Amino acid sequence: MNMYEMRINHDGLNKFRVIRGNDPSAVQEKAEAQSRAWDEMWIKNKVANAKRAEKERKALDKESKIRLAAEQTAEAEAAVVQLDQVLLSAIQKGDLIDWESLEDKSVFPKPRPVEPPKPVYAEKPLPFDMSFKPNPHEKQFQPHFDFFDRFLSGKKQRKIVETREKYAHALQGWKRRLQEYKELVCRHNEVVSKVAQLHKESSKTYKGALRRWESEKAQFLSDQERQHQEVQAKKKSYFDLLPSAIVEYCEMVLLASEYPTAFPQSVEPEYISSSKTLVVDYFLPGLEDIPSVKFIRYVQSQDRYVTTSFSGPQIAKLYDDVIYKIVLRTLYELFGADRANALESVVFNGIVDSIDKATGQRVKPCILSLHVSKSEFTPIDLTLVDPKACFKKLKGVGSSKLHSMTPVAPVMQISREDKRFVPSYGVAQDLDDSVNLAAMDWEDFEHLIRELFEKEFSVNGGEVRVTQASRDGGVDAVAFDPDPIRGGKIVIQAKRYTNVVGVSAVRDLFGTVMNEGALKGILVTTSNYGPDAFEFAKGKPLTLLDGGNLLHLLGKHGHRARINIREAKTFLAQRDKS
Repeated sequence: MNMYEMRINHDGLNKFRVIRGNDPSAVQEKAEAQSRAWDEMWIKNKVANAKRAEKERKALDKESKIRLAAEQTAEAEAAVVQLDQVLLSAIQKGDLIDWESLEDKSVFPKPRPVEPPKPVYAEKPLPFDMSFKPNPHEKQFQPHFDFFDRFLSGKKQRKIVETREKYAHALQGWKRRLQEYKELVCRHNEVVSKVAQLHKESSKTYKGALRRWESEKAQFLSDQERQHQEVQAKKKSYFDLLPSAIVEYCEMVLLASEYPTAFPQSVEPEYISSSKTLVVDYFLPGLEDIPSVKFIRYVQSQDRYVTTSFSGPQIAKLYDDVIYKIVLRTLYELFGADRANALESVVFNGIVDSIDKATGQRVKPCILSLHVSKSEFTPIDLTLVDPKACFKKLKGVGSSKLHSMTPVAPVMQISREDKRFVPSYGVAQDLDDSVNLAAMDWEDFEHLIRELFEKEFSVNGGEVRVTQASRDGGVDAVAFDPDPIRGGKIVIQAKRYTNVVGVSAVRDLFGTVMNEGALKGILVTTSNYGPDAFEFAKGKPLTLLDGGNLLHLLGKHGHRARINIREAKTFLAQRDKS
């Protein structure tokens, strides 16, 4: 009896079966039935796996949501703790500004180029021995005749032909070997030449890369050394009690203090050398900067997060408490960092950039003010005091509810008066296309620059003042930008030049910016700047405006003029002669 069999398998279930029978149709039916059963099993497994995966996903999602709510609650609690620790964290930290740490001690980041290795050449073929060239006079190439060869000319002739063919064959073999040798030598020379050329090219590339690397490293070290000198110069100026250096140092101390990211952390200090008093306009956080979230929980039945926030009175209490702590912390940091004994007292004016709810206008009220001496403040144990009570004990001025943003009169205000300032006058209204700025009276030019920048800064409520004419390359004008974030004191110098402005003028401006304790410096000229001037200004708070920029600025504010350097040189030369 014949037997039939069929092998079937299911890749999904990783199963197989061999079905046997004596009836081929019955074997086929069994195979089809088994395949259908496996398919149904596969579908059921897929559904079951999907349901199980969905349950796991939902369980994981639930756990992650619960965990996320817990993490967000922990973050909210940490934010409140950070506010509570604003004062104590500074006391525990206790480190002062380290001048040496301000120096850039980084290592030149680019690795030195790697010199290519010396080339390794294949061994040169041994010289071809020319002495092995077959010689027709050699014995082996000479026919040897016996007695009978003398009488049998045919046999003799065959021997002659054979020896000649033998010589020809040997000579041909020698020539072939010679040719092979020549080709070997040629290939060797080509390889040597190619390796030598590649090494020459890589050496050239290496030398170029090495020169660039050495140049870049030298520039890096030069910039680093210059930065070190600038830090040391600032340090010397600070210990020499130069007012601008003291202001810069104190500002550096306060801005290095770590606060919550939302806090503005902007200060405007001024030093009064006659009384060794530092007046600080300190921009405080607003109510909106205080964290409002108390905790977050995930409600599984509703699949949503529920946030519980602090009440209005609770936020107000948090706000008042942290403001008093900021005041004491600022005083602690300033007096603690006073290594040069430059501060006998500090005035703290707390200012909030906010919206007046009655008018909808942006206002900057001073909500508290305090004047305290070092001798009075230093003995206080800040780890034990109540910040508000300590503020009152030190005769601080402020509303009992700081969160109300009630303005108070500062104990002492920063004065923007400068004895160098002189009355200004308008120049721009008399300009037209006939006026050559490069030939303008130098004093008129300075007042023109003052006028232009006053229009620029007046948009934000700024002002620009002209200093006494001195022609000494010092400060020609001073701008005060009131913007709490990017504003401050800006030194402006005007150069009515007919020659290219070199690096010395830019270097002088940078020195003036440092001495004045200014935010930045602006140099305006009727001419152009040399490449060394732009190179020196890189990375420094300096802006260089050339003649083209000046004409553009004039046009921006509705004025016209021209700049003709050649004409100006001729005019000025004739005027100087007369």
